[in-house]
Amino acid sequence: MNKATTTAVTGIAVAMAAGTAAYMMAGNRNQNTGRRIKKNASKVIKTLGNMLDSVEYMIR
Repeated sequence: MNKATTTAVTGIAVAMAAGTAAYMMAGNRNQNTGRRIKKNASKVIKTLGNMLDSVEYMIR
């Protein structure tokens, strides 16, 4: 991968982590909310990984 793509992916990951932390600190202390966030975050990470693998395959 080129440097611009790597930088963009890193930026997206940092933004997601910061957004998740801010959302969790904002209130609404429901246990199911934390589990839902964890489940959705794992889905997003898996999807991004698959997408990056596809892009890498197309570049080759």
